[in-house]
Amino acid sequence: MTNILLADWDTPFGLAPFDRISDDDFAPAFEAAMAEDLGEVEKVANSTEPPTFENTIEGMMRTGAALDQVAGTFYSVAGADSNDAREALMRDIAPKLSAHSSAIYSNQALFRRIQTVWEARETLELTPEQARVLMLMHRNFVRAGAALDGDDGARMTAVKGRLAELGTAFTQNLLADERSWFMELSEADMEGLPGFVISALRGAGEERDLGPCVTLSRSVITPFLQFSPRRDLRQKAFAAWAARGANGGKTDNRDIAAETLKLRQERAELLGYADFASYKLETEMAGDAGSVRDLLMQVWTPAKAAALADQSVLEEMLHADGIEGPLEPWDWRYYAEKRRQAEHDLDEGAVKPYFQLEKMIEAAFACSERLFGLSFAPLDVPLYHPDCRAWEVKRDGETVAVFIGDYFARGSKRSGAWCSAMRAQRKFPDVQIPIVVNVCNFAKGNPALLSYDDARTLFHEFGHALHQMLSDVTYEMVSGTSVARDFVELPSQLYEHWLEVPEVLSTYATHYETGEAMPQDLLDKVLAAATYDMGFQTVEYVASAMVDLEFHSGPAPADPMQKQAEVLENMGLPRAIVMRHATPQFAHVFAGDGYSSGYYSYMWSEVMDADAFAAFEEAGGAFDAQMAERLEEFILSKGGSVEAEVLYTKFRGRMPGVDALLKGRGLAA
Repeated sequence: MTNILLADWDTPFGLAPFDRISDDDFAPAFEAAMAEDLGEVEKVANSTEPPTFENTIEGMMRTGAALDQVAGTFYSVAGADSNDAREALMRDIAPKLSAHSSAIYSNQALFRRIQTVWEARETLELTPEQARVLMLMHRNFVRAGAALDGDDGARMTAVKGRLAELGTAFTQNLLADERSWFMELSEADMEGLPGFVISALRGAGEERDLGPCVTLSRSVITPFLQFSPRRDLRQKAFAAWAARGANGGKTDNRDIAAETLKLRQERAELLGYADFASYKLETEMAGDAGSVRDLLMQVWTPAKAAALADQSVLEEMLHADGIEGPLEPWDWRYYAEKRRQAEHDLDEGAVKPYFQLEKMIEAAFACSERLFGLSFAPLDVPLYHPDCRAWEVKRDGETVAVFIGDYFARGSKRSGAWCSAMRAQRKFPDVQIPIVVNVCNFAKGNPALLSYDDARTLFHEFGHALHQMLSDVTYEMVSGTSVARDFVELPSQLYEHWLEVPEVLSTYATHYETGEAMPQDLLDKVLAAATYDMGFQTVEYVASAMVDLEFHSGPAPADPMQKQAEVLENMGLPRAIVMRHATPQFAHVFAGDGYSSGYYSYMWSEVMDADAFAAFEEAGGAFDAQMAERLEEFILSKGGSVEAEVLYTKFRGRMPGVDALLKGRGLAA
């Protein structure tokens, strides 16, 4: 029988037939698909025809369809619904896929053909997108080590293979620590907690067949730290949260981080770069580590001042409760919440009933309909988990995408939130609509109620989804979110602004019991408090971004934990705040190359998103039709087919400064 993963799927929209796929199908499908891909690449590389854009660059675009189908299916499932079999396969397949990629990028016959086309580029009458694709493919081969030969080429292959193994191990260790720890609570332990927190704790316990539990899911532990009056329990929970990936034993990530940094440095040096940051940032908007450092420090100074002022106030509240000594990290969220209730008269327990998951999904869809003319119709199709839901996305009667939402936390899902494409948009070699997945980790409930931050996360990930769904390019290589890392967060962070639009909140922030809209005075308080505690939030983020940057600038540190401590001491990190992601749990940086030297990119994009939303406000308001059209035309539809700076300048007329970001965060002088 043909392996179902290798078959042509006669399913609605070409969705994976999850009800017919078993874990046993993946390993043989990967092996067969990799072999098929290499055979297709060899045909391109060994062609006797003179190299042209069509037979070489487009020839490469025709390869790997089976592997894309298998990998797109597997990795969508593996991160969101892991089990022992999938984790074992991830460990096994990571070095094999790395070796497979290296075999392609080190194919000298293929590289010679690409080099020939590259050298003839001025005579080829290419479209702008074709010229961009040629440049990117040539650059990718050079940066992957295609120009290396002999021992250096072999060493590059070995380094990349080992990095793939380390990234997989880092992710699985972190998931294991998050999954294994819990703190069961008695009824007395939950005294003083709002109902929605108790509901989340009961739900977390039910998943383990236990009573109410604190777990290391962010949607459970964060509100517990925010609302529990029991300082001893907060300290215990925070210690477990902070220790993820650093508990000793087989799930400890510290040695993995050290080896990863050492190998990245070697990889950069093999390619002629002084350090990994120089290699990585060359292709980003920032360009170099100095530009990143300048941005981060422009924000750090006012953010730290705000955080230190807040720390003094919260410490006074701690002492007023009869507790001696300094404010600790497990105290900050609790006293910040008490202060927010006092100063803004804003109780999250009163706010949360208005943020129903269903209504927030409806709001995200409705905003995209007003801005871009999209409509969403539910689909009844098999998906990889019962929690998942799918919609057909249409515009003007035409199907433009399939959108899948996977919103609830569970033990089999890694923490955080993300957007991925099971399949990306393209027009060559055939027309393909995107299949896009948003994954979140919200606490289950009946109904599921979100915090305001949760709702922002939902809008954020949907902004990424729009970047994929509205992509309109020819080649998959530049489709959707295939853009510079410090540009990719612009659409997602920009879309968060629509949650703050008063008419959106008044329409969709309705009470789950009464159906009534959020009262105007409460709505005003929510919006007024939007920048509350922004010193804390900015400091914990910038600290992480700076540690990431310094890890990769200059020689790799022998002891990353010591280097982390030195960077934070030099910055003067306030004592009651920790990094948002300490090194042993910094999956953005160590689970793969994605955000290595690039965690700053959220802030780089935020400089643009604050300025971009200001463009709407300066025009006809949040739903100005002309600005929406410009946003789609110059940013959302173009993917990576044009340089990011060119796209933003076409949209806005200029590049922004940091002022709009500081104003948006409430940190402007």
